Amino acid sequence: MAVFQGFLVMNRIELVASIAELSGLKKIEAEKALSAFIDVVTSELAKGEEIRLVGFGNFVVTHRNATEGRNMQTGEPMKIPARDVPKFKPGKQLKDAVAKKGS
Repeated sequence: MAVFQGFLVMNRIELVASIAELSGLKKIEAEKALSAFIDVVTSELAKGEEIRLVGFGNFVVTHRNATEGRNMQTGEPMKIPARDVPKFKPGKQLKDAVAKKGS
């Protein structure tokens, strides 16, 4: 795992290896499963659907209204258009597991 801004970061290869080890799948099968999961989440969110994984969390699309911001280089005002953005809302079990780890 790499360190990024003081945090350990797992990349895709490491995630696939962990999935393979825990599930007993071959790495190529774990890669296919992970790719399929990502494709399904992406496809459903693009259609405006929500994915609920009880205990783990929800993948949802939220709408951000248009706002006015500033160009960081010039300081000039600029319009930021409205858009839909994907979000992940962690479930209770995930929150509790992370909270115990931090204690």
